[in-house]
Amino acid sequence: MPPSRPIPRPPSALIAAALPDVAPGRRVTVAGLVLVRQRPGTARGVVFVTLEDETGTINVVIWRKVFDRFRRAVIAGRMLRVTGRVERQSGVTHLVAEEIEDISALLDLLADPETPLSPPDQTG
Repeated sequence: MPPSRPIPRPPSALIAAALPDVAPGRRVTVAGLVLVRQRPGTARGVVFVTLEDETGTINVVIWRKVFDRFRRAVIAGRMLRVTGRVERQSGVTHLVAEEIEDISALLDLLADPETPLSPPDQTG
């Protein structure tokens, strides 16, 4: 029997479908594929990122100071984990980023049929 390799755990994160139920101002972590990156000239250095997980999309607002700290992840990441504060304006929920992590390396696990997508003690 070949030696078993450690199975990396997916990042602990709130799903997109649950974000509307979170109280404004609460700090949460989300994770998803990067669908869109926008840096409008009129936004004075603010970057807008749209992430997608299996339940929906997440709008992320990244202020200039946070962008400068996590520039490489924001620009190059195909899948991100973002921690920040929930904000609601005109019925739209956003996550104002405080920390950003590039977790693109986990994408390779999706193509490996030997890697379970859920920890052994969970289903889904």
